[in-house]
Amino acid sequence: MSKIGKLLLSIIIVFAASCTTTRPKVTNKISNNNLVVRTTAYTHSENDHRKYGKLSAIGTQLKSGNIRSAAADWSEFPVGTTFRIKQYPKYTFVVDDYGSALVGTKTIDLYQTTKKGMNNWGVRNVEIEVVQWGNLQESKLILRDRLKYAHIRRMNQRIEEKLLKI
Repeated sequence: MSKIGKLLLSIIIVFAASCTTTRPKVTNKISNNNLVVRTTAYTHSENDHRKYGKLSAIGTQLKSGNIRSAAADWSEFPVGTTFRIKQYPKYTFVVDDYGSALVGTKTIDLYQTTKKGMNNWGVRNVEIEVVQWGNLQESKLILRDRLKYAHIRRMNQRIEEKLLKI
């Protein structure tokens, strides 16, 4: 493909991405829905998660089967974002949780049922395919009653800034 063709394709992709109401800006883009992201892992038995048990931020059970829970900064990956990790295509992950350490990062935290599984995952940069982007407005609605927490206020502010740009 010529340089002009590549430039035109890039412009079309940027324009198409800006036409959506739910897709936040992300970096490390490989293609329209493929990204390289930093991932970590968490489990419900960690000290900072024990009070929530096996519940996600949206109040559902954390998922660990073929569909798995993930936590992220909802201003980067809004609630409901579903994706697959290229190296593990059998599993689909859904963003249904968040964590204070994730706000302001583009890190996705993958739910593991055990500390051993969490530690085995460690930190990995992986290629993901976003199957469906979640919704910034729905994320904002869920967060509105939790604004007493500083990390929630930061996440909410970033969501509001992105919604203003749409």
